[in-house]
Amino acid sequence: MGAVIRAVLTAAAFLPILSGAPWFPEMPLFPGMAGPAAWAQSGPLAGPLAGPLAGPLATKASHLFIYDSTTKTPLLCQRCDEPMPPASMSKLMTIYLVMEKLKSGQIKPDTLLTVSEYAWRNGAQSDGSHMFLDLGSKAKVIDLIQGVIIVSANDACIALAEGIWGSEAASVAEMNAKAKALGLNSARFQNVSGLPHPDHRISARDLALLADRIITEFPDTYKFYSAREFSYNNRTQENRNPLLGTFAGADGVKTGHTSEAGYGLIGSAVENGQRRIIVFNGLSSKAERATEARRLMQAAFARFKSYPLFKAGEKVAEAEVFMGAAARVGLVAPKDISALMHVSARSTMKVRVIFDAPVAAPIAKGQPIGRLEVSADGADKVVFPLAAGEAVKRKGAFARAWGALTGAP
Repeated sequence: MGAVIRAVLTAAAFLPILSGAPWFPEMPLFPGMAGPAAWAQSGPLAGPLAGPLAGPLATKASHLFIYDSTTKTPLLCQRCDEPMPPASMSKLMTIYLVMEKLKSGQIKPDTLLTVSEYAWRNGAQSDGSHMFLDLGSKAKVIDLIQGVIIVSANDACIALAEGIWGSEAASVAEMNAKAKALGLNSARFQNVSGLPHPDHRISARDLALLADRIITEFPDTYKFYSAREFSYNNRTQENRNPLLGTFAGADGVKTGHTSEAGYGLIGSAVENGQRRIIVFNGLSSKAERATEARRLMQAAFARFKSYPLFKAGEKVAEAEVFMGAAARVGLVAPKDISALMHVSARSTMKVRVIFDAPVAAPIAKGQPIGRLEVSADGADKVVFPLAAGEAVKRKGAFARAWGALTGAP
């Protein structure tokens, strides 16, 4: 037995799906029926494949990653795996750890934490972002969380770190341990606020994945990211996220800026039930960041489309069965399968059906027995499981003995 690639289909094979026309009643992905050569005669794909944003998006940003949170699909990567200075965007990890402590009950929203001199000097006494915490004052955890999320307060980050972990160093150690546990392998944190440090680095992809975790694991806290302003100590400050109020459906998440990193953004928005996350960095001004944020988020929705391939329960292929009461078993899609990619990549799409053949009986209905791989130029390969469409019992003892004598499967 070995891995079998039963068919490789090009985009032309999926013409009826991509154009919205009725599809073949049963795709012939198994021997004895028409193969890919016949399907490829369906003709060219309908409609233009390219537009102003076709291919990698032209941008002045030094790093770019676009992610579909709904399907967990990477859409575009331009230097997205290269560790970069994240500035305040790394505060997402500070918030993630605090939310874990709240969820576990180790702290409560109204827990009071004392503002140390170190936190104060890195807040109101500095040029960095802060929420005007007074030296020696006590602040509620929930206020400090909002200060970090809405106005990027460095003093709040330090007050949380010292109040919960005892020191910023101890908090940083947990940040790095958590990054490793979450598989954010590019992350190397040196402080809780994102202040410049030669070894404070994380990739755009890992920032997007971290943002996605906050969105899905802590939805109540994530709501703070859409707040337009925050008032504390008789002072009101605005959220710097340029998408809020300017892009319909935008609800987060975090800006960043230092002279080393330039101007960056993690942005998220929902449109027609689909959530997209963009991460970019390295722009030269707030104005440039604002313009690019809206343009890239618009492209994230307009230029990346989902193309349905198979419906749940639909037969994708057939496999031979070893020592089974039936000679073959159907491989079906356990759930709807769609390919999400840039519209310009649609014509390069390839679909592979892979399974080990023959499949040994007995086989339970719904048992995973193969996979469907979808790839396209400029897109990450996506793999979907395929399951047995029906149960296949093992042959009886006599039939097995006869098969052993004759070599029949």
